[in-house]
Amino acid sequence: MALPFVWCTADDPEKVAEWFRALPSAKEKTTQLHFYFHDTVTGKNPTAVPIARAPSTDKSPTMFGFLSMMDDPLTVGPDPNSEPVGRAQGIYGSAGQDSLGLLMTLNFMFTSKEYNGSTLSVLGRNPIFETYREMPITGGTGVFRLARGIATAKTHVFNTTSGDAIVEYKVIILHY
Repeated sequence: MALPFVWCTADDPEKVAEWFRALPSAKEKTTQLHFYFHDTVTGKNPTAVPIARAPSTDKSPTMFGFLSMMDDPLTVGPDPNSEPVGRAQGIYGSAGQDSLGLLMTLNFMFTSKEYNGSTLSVLGRNPIFETYREMPITGGTGVFRLARGIATAKTHVFNTTSGDAIVEYKVIILHY
């Protein structure tokens, strides 16, 4: 008889090893998530800050060579004061010379309910001025261990003066 397949924390390496030994008998799950990402680049407490730029960035129509570090709140709704569900932590940079597309490398770190302490990793191109964008989920931790899937993004609000943005994310993942 197979052991029950339950999530375990990474603070006990033996329990993680047991988790992997039980993996062949585990059933894959599908989870759908919906949340809002608040990227604030202005004000007293920005959640995204520039960390590098190429000498030619200011002359580029796509800001090619710009790099920013983020620790953005994730919430249930588009209102910044809505219930928090986690943070988006990582780096984004302008990677296109001819068209605006950000290279996104980030972790969605969840802090609420059954996903507390779990993460999803995103690595992909984000053409921010397209209505819908699709980026791959390349992995995860906690309840999302060995995750793979898709994150779709749609800009909810973008302030062209400040650069602040609220982005709606819908995520579909397969995990164990």
